[in-house]
Amino acid sequence: MSWNFDEKVTREGTGSLKYDFRKEIFGSGDVIPMWVADMDFLTPDFIIRAMRKRLDHEIMGYTLRPPEYAHSLTRWLLARHNWKVEDEWVCFSPGVVPALNLCTLAFTRPGDSIIVQPPVYFPFFSAVENHGRNLVFNQLTEENGKWNIDFDSLAACVNGKTKMIIICNPHNPVGRAWRKEELLKLAEICLKNDIIILSDEIHCDLVLPGYSHVPVAGLSDEISSITVTCLAPSKTFNLAGLSTSSVVISNPVLRKYFKNKIDHLHIGNGNIFGTVASIAAYSEGESWLDALLTYISRNIEYVEDFCRENIPGILPVHPEATYMIWLDCRRLGMTGKELGKFFVREAGVGMNEGSVFGPGGEGFMRMNIATQSDTVKAGMERIEKAVASLR
Repeated sequence: MSWNFDEKVTREGTGSLKYDFRKEIFGSGDVIPMWVADMDFLTPDFIIRAMRKRLDHEIMGYTLRPPEYAHSLTRWLLARHNWKVEDEWVCFSPGVVPALNLCTLAFTRPGDSIIVQPPVYFPFFSAVENHGRNLVFNQLTEENGKWNIDFDSLAACVNGKTKMIIICNPHNPVGRAWRKEELLKLAEICLKNDIIILSDEIHCDLVLPGYSHVPVAGLSDEISSITVTCLAPSKTFNLAGLSTSSVVISNPVLRKYFKNKIDHLHIGNGNIFGTVASIAAYSEGESWLDALLTYISRNIEYVEDFCRENIPGILPVHPEATYMIWLDCRRLGMTGKELGKFFVREAGVGMNEGSVFGPGGEGFMRMNIATQSDTVKAGMERIEKAVASLR
């Protein structure tokens, strides 16, 4: 079956954060929105059909998640990532960001230290600091356009107060799909120091052709026992508005702590349609996802070729995963705030300015290319014109 990712759908007037809040975010409603991480593609037809079928039963009362909720996910993880997960390990969360906060509350105490690896998805910072924990940076290093974990720095920043590390696997925004040997080295440090690994793997299904996703908890039973993995169909199948995600925890003690926190806050019921959509996505989504990854890869290739041929002052960091491109704009000689204003005011393109992702992000911009190829082309042509005006 084929899907038409070129089909454009008007999103204005639907309450879309990406489109309807452009003026509040960028000061202009005319920018091409290439920022917040959702896609401009239609939600897959098989998911819509499943939701419509559920809607035919016209009672939306309290509803439990059926066993198929966990089982569809565990089947998917085995088939897609060769990771064997037991259904009982699967816990519910109303989103991955809520899960990060819940894990901070469940597994650490005020005054404990939690490591993050910037430049990284900025809600990691608030998940630590908003709850009175100490935020510790293990900043990634960059060499010849490739970003890596600084293991010497990681080992050095561990002390008796270090209780958890939050990692992004695959990494947002630098686009790394961490290799097995890298994750093993990180896990070795954590095992040695009794540190919980909280692994945000929401982008795991968006690993691009030529690369593979390595689940941290799939490395060994020992590593699994200290790992909590956050997953969701939201990025892969464009379902962010359904507030449904899963947290995989093999360690029964950690799982109990997490479930207790969910129960105490009374946020475990979830969303009827989130449950239905999740089951449909993980049961029927393979072919659609393969087609999506092919389309995204073409958009990435277009941006890379366009910059090389027309905007040599911008160097795209080749993504191994996600549908974002980390643009190295340091040759333009602007501060982060200046870059953000330049792309909005001069190019009419709204992206995420790199410094918000923490140390190492200054001079970069994050571009979301999960949109129609015509929109990507229009955005790049606007940027080319704006950069040319600097000469």
